[in-house]
Amino acid sequence: MKSPTMSGLLFAIALIAISVAIPTMADLGEWHPIDINDPDIQELGRWAVAEHVKQAKDGIKFNKLVNGKQQVSGVVSFDFIIDAWNSDGKDAKYEALLYLRDWRDKRTLLSFKPAK
Repeated sequence: MKSPTMSGLLFAIALIAISVAIPTMADLGEWHPIDINDPDIQELGRWAVAEHVKQAKDGIKFNKLVNGKQQVSGVVSFDFIIDAWNSDGKDAKYEALLYLRDWRDKRTLLSFKPAK
């Protein structure tokens, strides 16, 4: 038979584990801002432009990532606003939507268009 102290301790541990997990599960699928100054995030923005150029062959040149958010729901999705130079050499903003499969680092560009 378990002692009351042991049962109370197990209950407290279970309660703490649940209270830690619930906010994390509630955030699943929600969009959250990201640190656009993180070099890995900037590199992902650079990759999005390069991938777009491979497909569209329009000569856009990456300058920097200026805004972004991420969503975690099985994969990690990113919605970026990217500052770039268009094919005429003019400064322009683009919106890129992409995702990463967390365990393989497989990147997929879903859309790339002028930002509104």
